[in-house]
Amino acid sequence: MGGRGARKGALTVVRSSGIRAEIRQSKPFRSPAEELVAALLRTTDLLRRLLAERVEAQGITVQQYNVLRILRGAGREGIPTLDIGERMIERAPGITRLIDRLERKGLARRERRADDRRQVLCHITPAGRKLLDRLERPVADAEEDFAKSLGKKGVAELNRLLETLRRGRA
Repeated sequence: MGGRGARKGALTVVRSSGIRAEIRQSKPFRSPAEELVAALLRTTDLLRRLLAERVEAQGITVQQYNVLRILRGAGREGIPTLDIGERMIERAPGITRLIDRLERKGLARRERRADDRRQVLCHITPAGRKLLDRLERPVADAEEDFAKSLGKKGVAELNRLLETLRRGRA
């Protein structure tokens, strides 16, 4: 984070934040928590756009990419539609519509269980697997590029801090 600081012993007190400058906000944040939320949302948006550049070039959205990864991870057994929603990185209310779109593109398929006709299992198709294979390197490169300024220790520490935040909301 940028900003001017005043030295106080070994501690630097930051008077202005980088996020305020980025979003051209003239007033200070109400609290450090408000600043944190703004910074997290801004960072998430930057990452989402970076990933969208990679996956949308292949004709799918980031959410559809997430669903395909979940389907691939489910293996040959497939996965119920409701379970997909629980595994999504970003919760999406329209899982059925996401699967509909993937099915129309030939990337996923659904089947009713013979022993319980109420349950629908979703599967990735061979075309869906091929698409994920094509996206693996571009997405991995985007992730590495996004995180490189933190270094390995910084990435590990940020992951730990974010996990602490998520656990506090569970």
